Amino acid sequence: MIEVYAFLAMFAVQILAMSVLFPARLIKYSREQTAGVSEERLAQLYPGVDQAVVTKRFFTRIRVGSAGVAVIGLLALGWLSSYMRQPDWSLGAVIALNSVYFVLQFMPLLLAAWFAYRLFKTREQSVSEGKRTATLERRGLFDFISPTIVFLAVLAYVLFVALVIIVQRESFPGFFLIGVLTLVYAMQARDVHKALYGKKQGPLDTHTIRTSRTGFAVKFHVYMCIVIAVFFATAFLIDVLDRKKWVPFAMSVLFVTIALLLSRGLTALVRQSARQSGVPS
Repeated sequence: MIEVYAFLAMFAVQILAMSVLFPARLIKYSREQTAGVSEERLAQLYPGVDQAVVTKRFFTRIRVGSAGVAVIGLLALGWLSSYMRQPDWSLGAVIALNSVYFVLQFMPLLLAAWFAYRLFKTREQSVSEGKRTATLERRGLFDFISPTIVFLAVLAYVLFVALVIIVQRESFPGFFLIGVLTLVYAMQARDVHKALYGKKQGPLDTHTIRTSRTGFAVKFHVYMCIVIAVFFATAFLIDVLDRKKWVPFAMSVLFVTIALLLSRGLTALVRQSARQSGVPS
């Protein structure tokens, strides 16, 4: 039963991290982004838009949506506490519920992000600033993240592939997961390239803010490669040791780690923005 109690505890942490901590960090970061912008500047960028109303609505949607998802999580936690005490509880049902719930935890944040993106795109064309002076400063990958971390990401991939090939298990879809991990690395590499060299969005962004946001994106995607590779390796070892009922716990650890990476990144952005504006974070 220890694996059950470990999972229930980690699922509670998952609710707290993704539906309480991360939304709070996101709201604080959003406030910092507009704190130093004058009302005249906002009116110029977004004519006809009441920024106070829009901002309040944005924060309300995040709070209400995340609170609703947190309540659903607590109900799910109560059901899991009862269901997993039964000797014949289904591993597949628990994994499916946890996966669906993690996706659900992102929904309020994705909807809020879509709302903000739509506002930027519909009003960005109205900016009447004339020609903007570009900052001719081309930065590469290692300007934002240590080569050691990138090496660890590559090493994690190589070690997982070697582990699957050397210790082949019919009960474990090792070669399928190699394909999945390869796809994950390719997608993260694409996102890193987009963060470094893609079109910069946000008419309110200063060069410092854009640089900080680029660093956050680069670090997050590289760390995600490491985290997912470690998770796959852990799942493989769980299968080798015939401890499959530890999989839900490992999944929640993965989800909590993702939430903490996001929260830590937003905290760093808030501090950077506060330093730039001279306001304590």
